[in-house]
Formats: sequence, C-alpha cells, structure tokens
Amino acid sequence: MNDTLESVSRLQALHCSVCGAPHPAFTLQRVSDCCQMPLLVSYDLHEPLPRASIRSLDGTMWRYREVLPLLHDENQVSLGEGFTPLLDLKNVAGRYSLQSVVLKDEGQNPTGSFKARGLSMAVSKAKELGVQGCIIPTAGNAGVALAAYCAKAGMRAVVAMPRHTPQAFKEECYWYGAEVQLIDGLINDCAAWVRQVNAAGELLDVSTLKEPYRIEGKKTMGYEIAEQLGWQLPDVILYPAGGGTGLIGIWKAFQEMKALGWLAPDVKLPRMVAVQAANCCPLVETYQGRQANAHSYVGQPTIANGLAVPRPLGELLMLDVLRESQGTALSITDAEMVEGMRELGRLEGLFVAPEGAAVWMAARQLLAAGWLQPDEQILLLNTGSGQKYLENVAGQHG
Repeated sequence: MNDTLESVSRLQALHCSVCGAPHPAFTLQRVSDCCQMPLLVSYDLHEPLPRASIRSLDGTMWRYREVLPLLHDENQVSLGEGFTPLLDLKNVAGRYSLQSVVLKDEGQNPTGSFKARGLSMAVSKAKELGVQGCIIPTAGNAGVALAAYCAKAGMRAVVAMPRHTPQAFKEECYWYGAEVQLIDGLINDCAAWVRQVNAAGELLDVSTLKEPYRIEGKKTMGYEIAEQLGWQLPDVILYPAGGGTGLIGIWKAFQEMKALGWLAPDVKLPRMVAVQAANCCPLVETYQGRQANAHSYVGQPTIANGLAVPRPLGELLMLDVLRESQGTALSITDAEMVEGMRELGRLEGLFVAPEGAAVWMAARQLLAAGWLQPDEQILLLNTGSGQKYLENVAGQHG
C-alpha cells in the first residue's frame, strides 16, 4: 500500500458498539477486545462535504467513498455493486389503496443480492490490510458474494453453508473457485465449524459483524435511498433482518447524512421494521419480550435462507434501531412468503426472493393492523433474486 497517497476516505476511528472503547482504525480488527462485540466505524463529518460532489461519480456504491473506510482506490475490489433501482409498485399499491409503495431491488446487484455491497467492502479492506484469504459461514448469498469478490481480488475463499442450501448457491461458489464445506444444521452450526477450523486465525472471518466493514458496504443502501428520493426519506422502511447488518447500516447512514447536512434538519427519519421468518425469528421473540435475548434461541429452516439466523451477534444493535426509529418487528410464515412472491410476480413482474416477499406481506399485515397508514410512503427492500430459490419454491406458483 502506498501511504504517501492522500486518502480518499474520512475514516477516523473504530469503537466498540457496547461500551464505546476506541480501537485503531488502520490495522486489522475483528470484534472489540473489550466486549467481544461488533466494532463500528466513525468518520470526520465536521469538514464540509457538499452532497453535490457525488453527482459526477460512478453509479455504484463507491460514489460515497469519502464516507467509506477504504483509504486508497487502488485496493477497491468492485464488480459494479450498488445504485440499484427504486421501483414504483403502482399495481399492488392500487390493489390495497396505498398511496406509495416503492421497492429497492437489491437482486440487481452483482451475484444477485445485497450481500455484494458488504462483501465488496470487506474484501477491499482485507486486501488493503494484507489479508491473504477469508472464511465465512453463510445461509447462501453471502458465501456467493465472498467467493466472487475473493476471486476478483486473487484471494482464497472458504465458505461453510448448510447442507440444505439450494444447489444454485453451492454451484455459484464452485464456479468462483471457493472451497465449500457443507454442514448439517443452520448458519450457527456453520459458524461453529468456522471457529474450529480457523482457530489459529489464518483466514479473516468475515461473518456478519465479526469484522467492521461489511456494515459499511450495506449502509450505502441508506445513502442511495436518500439520494434517489431527492434527499427526502420514506415514512417506513421494511427490511428482512437475519443478521441485521443492513438494518443497522441503513440507520447508521441516516445519522451520518444528518451530521453532514445532507438531510435537512426537518427531514423525519423513517420507522424501521425488521421482518423475520416465523420458522426463525429470534429478534421478534426478544423484541416482544418472550425471551431475554437470542443467545439460546433454536430456529428451523425456512424457504428464506437468509432469515435462518438463530443467534444474531447484532441483536442489541437491531433492537436499538427499532427503539430509536419507533419501529417494530414481526414474522412471516413460509406460506405467506410464497403468496407474496406470487402477488409481486403477477402484479409487478418481479420475481423476488422469499425475503423480499416477506417484507411485502409484513406491510400488508401492518396495514391491516393500523400500524401503517394508507397515505404513508412505504419502502420495501428486496434483498435478492428469486432465481436462486427455485429449489425452495418450485411448483408453488399455482
């Protein structure tokens, strides 16, 4: 790395998400030394940074690179991720007498999901910090993204995924040259295998929130939503939360944009809704007071592979977002997800992932309950392409 080059980033520090203890931002970090919890990145947001300065930049997530942690562009590992479209769902809005429903289609990212953002950033920083290889436990999409970005970077990739993961995810990892290990169980069982085989720390574990940078890639969804809506924000954002990195990251982006003056002081931040699968809903159980935390939660498989995360490390951070935004959390059954996929397919021409269908069904439930009002602007996050889930949902379109 050429340290004589002036950095394009305003990277300032890392701090523990629980106790706030500072950690060095310019050496390789994993979780906090103090609490063994996620580290969060902070930037120097006091110097003026006009939002007009990004207009001429690439139509990718890297247009926000001054508030991203990569110090030098030469280390950027990119496949063109980000700046996914906001689609106006007029047909479903009309059917349910809603004024405005928009969907951010993350299935249009490289590797077919929102995981491209986080893994592009994590692999770029790993390259910058001299890492030779990465390892990840995954429910599917994150493993595919890691495999692709490590291939681009010339780095080793080891991917552990549940044996029942649809074949499409496994095949894509093989094509990118990753080493794939199939594990009986869910993502937490894959994580246990990763801890065991990587006990010496030879590979960088890029598990959700076990390094500081995937969240920085995911937060660009928040920046894009604001920019694409003319620096206004929707009333409500519904997000499918497994590990929750995107939920946390989007909220972090809103705070940063307020500090930068990119959002007017009177812009009201959205209520954030975390949507989970009924078969695996640890956050919902904690949020609704049925358990103290998710530390011993046992989940079941679901057609929404990305929501099968029984013990998310970011649980406290997700709960903070729900509380600060006056949001809520709810779960959707697999049968309801299939219904949502069918409805968005037939009315909007969108073949969304089950996770994307879950947020639409959650919006319907919250509307029926009066928590959502018909005149509010509702934004849905579809996190991936339905193509990869065909094995899970084949024949259920009738």
